[in-house]
Amino acid sequence: MTSARNPRRYPRIIRPRFPVLYPILDVEIALRDVEAGNQRQRRDRLCSLVRELADAGVEILQYRNKRDEDVLVAEDLLAIRDSAGTMRLILNDRAPLVAAAGWGGVHVGQDDLPPAEARQMVGRGAMVGLSTHNDAQVIVANQEPVDYVAVGPVFATPTKDDASPVIGLKGVARARALTEKPLVAIGGITRETAPAVYDAGADSVAVIGAIFGPARSPADSARDFLEIFK
Repeated sequence: MTSARNPRRYPRIIRPRFPVLYPILDVEIALRDVEAGNQRQRRDRLCSLVRELADAGVEILQYRNKRDEDVLVAEDLLAIRDSAGTMRLILNDRAPLVAAAGWGGVHVGQDDLPPAEARQMVGRGAMVGLSTHNDAQVIVANQEPVDYVAVGPVFATPTKDDASPVIGLKGVARARALTEKPLVAIGGITRETAPAVYDAGADSVAVIGAIFGPARSPADSARDFLEIFK
């Protein structure tokens, strides 16, 4: 049986290292109990969460905000940047805001800005990631100017109302066979299931609820994930 600390049962092809844990800070979850319009409380909450993750050893963080106007998101980005330490910061979708905020990259979905256009906007030195949900999309993504490919949902997830069909561990393994780019698995992944996801071929797990859920602090949850692969 595969152990939590050494989950891989077979040799892996050596690729450029990608952080094993990829938290996604979703504004709907992060600010669920923040008073609407209270900008100070909003900034304090975002900065506190980001500092917690930085102190826990998280190396990469995505900020996802689908509801607010660009001007408010831009203010968030500056506040988060000042709290993030050495973490690489990735913005979901809004590529035009990345460079001005001094962030490290952008993540786009199948219905967002095309990866080539996102690359032009953020530059060669920034990171671009692309979401995929099936084998055909992974094949296309492998030819795009992206630094990593995200695939999922691996398991059912409550954090997206419009989630694509679950691909399971077999879907992760198929994606691994279709790309040599770093592979980020996403969707309903917990600390208990993370080893099996890595074993299926993922380089990293993207998590939302398992980090920012109400049960524990984000820092403690992040440390739990990172402890698996020390």
